Amino acid sequence: MFRDCHPERSAQHVVEGSGNAVLQVQNLSVAFGFDKNGKPREGMKPLQVTDKVSFEINPGEFFALVGESGCGKSVTAMSILRLLPQPSAQIVEGSVLYKESSDSAPIDLAKLPLADLRKVRGSEIACIFQEPMQALNPVVTIKKQLMEVFKFCKRSKGGFMTVIREQLALAGFKDIDRVLNSYPHELSGGMLQRVCIVMALLSKPKLIIADEPTTALDVTVQAQVLAVLKDMANRTGTAVLLITHNMGIVSQYADRVAVMYAGRIVETGAVRDVIDAPMHPYTQGLLAAIPENHSDMRTMKSIPGSVPHPRDFAKGCRFADRCEKCTEQCRSEVVPPKQKASGSSNHEACCFCL
Repeated sequence: MFRDCHPERSAQHVVEGSGNAVLQVQNLSVAFGFDKNGKPREGMKPLQVTDKVSFEINPGEFFALVGESGCGKSVTAMSILRLLPQPSAQIVEGSVLYKESSDSAPIDLAKLPLADLRKVRGSEIACIFQEPMQALNPVVTIKKQLMEVFKFCKRSKGGFMTVIREQLALAGFKDIDRVLNSYPHELSGGMLQRVCIVMALLSKPKLIIADEPTTALDVTVQAQVLAVLKDMANRTGTAVLLITHNMGIVSQYADRVAVMYAGRIVETGAVRDVIDAPMHPYTQGLLAAIPENHSDMRTMKSIPGSVPHPRDFAKGCRFADRCEKCTEQCRSEVVPPKQKASGSSNHEACCFCL
């Protein structure tokens, strides 16, 4: 519908890829500590915060990346569109292959010139951020901010407003005129986050990156916002990368999940497989920390310790210091191997103790 929003890009960054995944992140490693020339800062060794992160997202899929704060989830998400702090952060290894359609060749966003990358940001891959009050301009009306999505589209304004009103209605808004003429401070947090969802979907993107979009909302509003996102993504066939630390949200809304710890993916699989039969001790700990009911909070477990700082990352299993199953092999300098679950080709974890 809005393919004129997506100008053609240079063919020199088209690369080989596998399958029909809309996004393939392959061995992605990000480090901080570079100067404006892309060189390590004087007297400093770059600090690598993610290590060979790999996952893929299929068209129309709701994919969750889950883990504690400090695991590298947001860094991974922001590196997809190279929205990391510049010039300090750099992608030091790996690729981010984006495929616009099933019959097109994937393009490596990690190497795409910035001028071409700007044509992807917002129009083909959109973002929903944690704080809608920070994502929206406080001195501009909602109507004007939604209209800005179509700034580079060659369509009449009347056509724009029709689409905007349709999307706001699908997002559950009743008094659409009041919402359009409001400033961000005149709407609640839940309403603002739904506005951000509409804004992300207006250009018909192939992928939405939702970076903990319900963190600032109460539980009831969280459920409403995520239900809107899931429903509207399903209607448009848009894939969603959901960044969260909440396994309850993952179990209810995601199709597949990748569990991240200390900059590495430690387990991936279909949500039901990971929830019902977690393989990695870290995943087991996250699930055990969820209270089963409100009557017996004493049975709730916690994972001892905390996520290490990137300067303290071990070369072997990074969860070893917090793991009850840890062996001497886990503390070696060998990266844990990938092991598949019995009878499953897609459920796998990286661990010595399986």
